Amino acid sequence: MPAATALSYTYSYRSESALVAGPARKQLFLALSAQNPVPAFFRGTLVAPKRAADQLLAVSDVVRSRFHVPSAMLEKILLLADPVITCGGERLRFEGFSSCCGAYARLDLLPPALAGEFLGSGTANVDFNAPMRAALGRVRDGDDVGLALDAGAFEVRSGGASVIERKVELPLRWLRGFTEVQAYQARMELCLETGGAELRRFLRELPAAWKGAAWISPTAGGLRLSQRGTGGAARVGGVARLRSLRTVAEHALSARVFTAGESGASAWEITTPDSRFVLVLSPDVWRGFSGEGQTLDALAADADAAALTAARAALRWQNAVDAEQIAAASGLDVRDVRWALAQCAAAGLVGYDLAEGAYFHRELPFDLGASRRSQPRLRSAEKLVAEDGIELERETGGGLKAWVRSGSVEYRVRLEGDRARCTCPWYAKHGDERGPCKHVLAVRLKLEHLARA
Repeated sequence: MPAATALSYTYSYRSESALVAGPARKQLFLALSAQNPVPAFFRGTLVAPKRAADQLLAVSDVVRSRFHVPSAMLEKILLLADPVITCGGERLRFEGFSSCCGAYARLDLLPPALAGEFLGSGTANVDFNAPMRAALGRVRDGDDVGLALDAGAFEVRSGGASVIERKVELPLRWLRGFTEVQAYQARMELCLETGGAELRRFLRELPAAWKGAAWISPTAGGLRLSQRGTGGAARVGGVARLRSLRTVAEHALSARVFTAGESGASAWEITTPDSRFVLVLSPDVWRGFSGEGQTLDALAADADAAALTAARAALRWQNAVDAEQIAAASGLDVRDVRWALAQCAAAGLVGYDLAEGAYFHRELPFDLGASRRSQPRLRSAEKLVAEDGIELERETGGGLKAWVRSGSVEYRVRLEGDRARCTCPWYAKHGDERGPCKHVLAVRLKLEHLARA
């Protein structure tokens, strides 16, 4: 039986999101999914309504975009995803993936952006319907805009307690992308910085079409786009995707670009006086984050129980955590804590904040168990282990050799610390760029089984 490619999911709202004009002020009501255990997140006002409205639209635009359409993906699957919102630490985080899984956007409305009362913490979907989007596009700087994030009915609107439901088929690759993008961000380092004016000029001059990868480097006048990389340049695949930043860039004070080594993945962080907007791009427009395999090692292994307990405990009461902080407080090895946080990311329990260099707590409102079960490489590795076609040999220096039988072919795997090599064609093509191959995963699963025996 072929593996499922989508998750049946129901968006359930007691009312629609809306921007309602009252006698003295406008009131923006963003409806939270009714199944969310926290009935309300925030009630108050937007300090800079135009800036907040533009950035909310930018997140929604990315979620509604298709930068690349795989031939097997159905049209109806691509258009129905709602963004995810997380409330915690007196800030609101809106995040979502493009339908093709190759672009991730997150808006962090920081405390200076909001005046009012935080009523609860948690994660939910938020309804972004077409009329509400159109109303956001009409918000101006001089408007007085209230904000209510609530799972209940909006008091300004009439109506009963009926629930609005939309049944959708969310691609499992879209869900996997949420967990994979955190692993990429945790590896990223700052590559270049620029000012808001320079960023706006660069985006205005960005071509609508560009073949192949592009390199972006800093110059005295801002940013320069070229077809060849130089020292300090950031590689960007599918550079036209950066056009999604144009509206947000109008409010930018500065921007920073982060890269993950030679992988080609990049993150663009735009800072405003009261918010941060992050766009993370996969290495190429045709590569969705869901296939990158950054979390496969974490999914295949059992984290140290004490480290996993310490990581989850820290996430429950701190807005942002990092491995060094948890290790110092608990007396655990920092590598074990990093592994535990990677497992939390793979389970959808954390996001990653590049600005703070730390994880933040959020629990995706989806069945992430279905996402794990859908990992093709992990399923293949489990099958190889079940077929008992793996032979292990310890080396004198502490490394390990393994022979993995796959069909009529036998492949050799070598493990040395965190590094692994395999003689299979997949590894010859991708190396370490897209996570471990199924044979490496099978060996690690086998070792886990032996350790538990």
